[in-house]
This record gives sequence, structure tokens and C-alpha cells, in this order.
Amino acid sequence: MDDSKPVEPLRSGIRTMPDEMSRPLIRGRGEGGGSRRLEASTSETGSPVIGILGTGDFSRSLARRLVASGYQVVVGSRTPKRYAALFPEEAEVTSQMEAASQADLVFVAVLPEHHTTLVDLKLTLAGKTLVDVSNGLRINRDGPSNAELLADLFPESYLVKGFNTISAWMLQMGPRDGSRQVFLCSDSSKAKSLVMQLCRRMGFIPVDMGLLSSSLEIENLPLYLFPSWRIPVLCTLFLFIFFYLYNFIRDVLHPYVTAGKSVFYKMPIETVNVTLPSVALVMLTLVYVPGLCAAFLQLRWGTKYNRFPDWLDCWLTRRKQFGLCSFLCAVLHVIYSLCLPMRKSARFKLLSTAFKQVKDGVEDAWVDEEVWRMELYLSVGIMALGLLSLLAIASLPSVANTVNWREFSFIQSTLGYCALSMATLHTLLYGWGRAFDASMYRFYLPPTFTLVLVLPITILLGRLLLLLPCVARRLHQIRRGWEKSRHIRFTLPDDDCRNGLEDVSNV
Repeated sequence: MDDSKPVEPLRSGIRTMPDEMSRPLIRGRGEGGGSRRLEASTSETGSPVIGILGTGDFSRSLARRLVASGYQVVVGSRTPKRYAALFPEEAEVTSQMEAASQADLVFVAVLPEHHTTLVDLKLTLAGKTLVDVSNGLRINRDGPSNAELLADLFPESYLVKGFNTISAWMLQMGPRDGSRQVFLCSDSSKAKSLVMQLCRRMGFIPVDMGLLSSSLEIENLPLYLFPSWRIPVLCTLFLFIFFYLYNFIRDVLHPYVTAGKSVFYKMPIETVNVTLPSVALVMLTLVYVPGLCAAFLQLRWGTKYNRFPDWLDCWLTRRKQFGLCSFLCAVLHVIYSLCLPMRKSARFKLLSTAFKQVKDGVEDAWVDEEVWRMELYLSVGIMALGLLSLLAIASLPSVANTVNWREFSFIQSTLGYCALSMATLHTLLYGWGRAFDASMYRFYLPPTFTLVLVLPITILLGRLLLLLPCVARRLHQIRRGWEKSRHIRFTLPDDDCRNGLEDVSNV
């Protein structure tokens, strides 16, 4: 064979290695509807041919990512001429039957309601691995899943559910953006292993979810709207509405009803600014309530092997979200506080106070107690915000993955209780002696800070109780596996008990 003559691929389907120097840099469209023949040199030797049934956005992005990962790609379409220009040059766009016959692994990227249009490919796809990437329009709790229905249509194929949580944008931009996890499930371990290998080569992290019966859960994942945030956000909104209305009644409505004084201008800034720290402190306290409840339950049961109630289990898994909501309210409180002197109402009040002092002949308005209260109040508040910021940063996955469990526990528990203590002290300094001032009980309602302080002080006292040596020692034993109902107690031998064994409980 003359080396100067390029070797053309055979039309019978057998591919040979072409001369690299003779391959044109710009390839023209092939005949027959824009389909392009796969060239073996475009991928690693022994790689499976990947087929894609469907020509939507996801199919095009998937084809680009597969080609970039070194795979041979063949796309099956009912109208290949129409969509050939939308796919990369390295991918072959042909009919569905031809794509199904060439591919070793096939992605089914058509809408679930169109799965029945593929039944003509049943014999061609027999014995091959099918990957269902479809999602439903709404959460399906009863089943069956789209993957299970597709498996019924192709009983001779090996079905794998996956890639439905990956968007077309993520496939185009690469796994460096967004989540890298791809959830997979299948009744065939061999087919699942093949798809897992493909995931890794594309730069994603496969997560084995078990058998195909888990496909319903996987299909519901993209349809959830912040499931772990729903309760913390609703709790934040409820507390904000409650404290805002409470402050509105005391600070705005009371002067209007009793003295006819209109101070409704306080509603946008002052009332909100008094409400935000109240919500922040209560939400921060709610982070540590479930851990304290769990500790006392373990002490009561005398074992760590009893299951917590469902409500407590749910609460424990959402502590991070509660803490971040608290951090948001604290940051907003700081911003609102910095804006207080910028208001016209604050300037008018300052001028009025200065004019009144001049009129009354007051030369020195210095009040030592008020000065110290404000200095301490601001200093402790800054420390509380600093600790809360550290907790928020440490909860980020990119930061949490760089520390070990002991370091993470120290930050979230020890420093967390320090932040709660500082925030509680900050509120106490704000209240100072006003809790004992009868004029502060407007409409017989106590000041807001007295309501807010009840829960954090209770939790801090409970934490101090757990730090008592006798309680801390027993809790440490329980968490290391000790059980109250499964231990042996020995005593020194005496006349009545020669063998030294006083009591044996259930072992």
C-alpha cells in the first residue's frame, strides 16, 4: 500500500486508522442527512461507543461533554438533517435505528411521554445498557418512576437511572461549576459500573443509590425546592412577624393611643432594627436546643442506641440552616444600625435635644452609666458577630472539608456556645435596668428583650448543667457505648457475699 495515499473509512461499517497528516482540518458534512462517520482515532482504543437518543438541549450538551472526554458519540434523531449542524463535528447524527445499532451504551434523552415511540428499537437495544435521564413535571410519591416504566418497555436491556440531576449548563461548563455528584441506580451491577466509569471520565462523582427501585427518589430530587431550608425559613419569617407586631404595638401604637403622638415613621427602620436582633438570638438558640434535648434524652434512657423522635431527628439535621438564618438577621441588624444616624428623623431629634439642653442651661450632658453601658454593649455585640461569622464560614462545605471532626466540633459547639453567650450578654447590656422600669411595660407588655432572653438563658443553664463532672462523666460513658441496663456491679467481699458479687443486672 502506498503510504502517500490516505486510507478512507470503509462504507461497510469497518473503520480503519486514517493517516493523521492527510486528514483535512475542516471536514465537510457527510451525505445522508448530515450524519458524520465516527473516526476511531478520536477516542481511546477500547472505549464504548456512546449513543444518544434525542436532540434537545441536554442531548447537545451531553454530546459535547462526551466528545471532550474522548468518547465516540452517535446521536439518533427522527430528522437527522435538521439537527446535524447543532452537534459537534466529532459526533455522528443519524437515524435512531442506526444510532441504536452502533452504540454500546445509549442515553435515552427524550421526554417520558415519548418513550413509547422507541419500542421499534427493542430488538436492537436488547442486551445493551440504557441510561434514563428524564425527570417528571411534579413530585411523584406513589410511583412507578419513569425509569421503571422504561425498563418495562425494554425488558431485554439493562437500565440505569442517572444524570437527571445534572443540567445542560453544567455539562457545557464542566463539573467545576455546581454539584459534581451524579446519582445512579440499577438492577444490573455491571451496567451501573460501566456508567460510573463514564461519570468519572467526564469529571463527575458517581453516587451509588442501589437498585432501580431508588429511581423514584432520584427523579424527585431536582423537583424539591430547598427541602432542608423550608422549616428554618418559615421559622425565621414567623419570628420576624411576631416580634415586629409586638414592637409595633409597644413602640408605635402605644404612643398614638395614649398620647396621640404619631411615630409611624419608625416602622421602616427602627422597628425592623429592633426586630432583627430578637430573631437572630432566638434562631441562634434554636441551633443548640436539639443537641441539649438529645443529651438529656440519652441520660434519661441510659443508652445511645435508642432512636430519637422524628421531630428531634429532623431538627438535628437542620441546625446549619437555623444558624445561617440567624447570621443573616445579625448582619442585617448591623447594616440597619449603621444607617440610623443617616436618617432625617435622627438629625431632627439630635438638633431638638441640643436646643433643649441649651435652653435649660445644661453644660455637661455626660451620664457615666449610659456611656459605660453603650461601650460594653457595642464591644460585646462586635465579638458576638465575629464569632457568628466564624461559625457561618466554617459551615461552608469548602471549609468544613479541610478540618477534622474534632476541629469542626470545637468550632460549632464550643465557639458556638461562646457566640450564644456573647449574644445573650449583648442583649442583657441593651436592657440594662429597663426591665425594672414600670414605664417600659406599655399595654402591660414586657420589653421585647425580656421575652428574647428567656430561651437562651435556659439553654445556657442547661449547658452548664451538662458540664457538671458527675453529669459529664455519665454522658461520656453513654456516648462510648455504656448502657444502664447492661452492666455488672461488684463490691468488696464480706460475710454475706463471699464471692464478692453483689448484684448482676440484665446482661
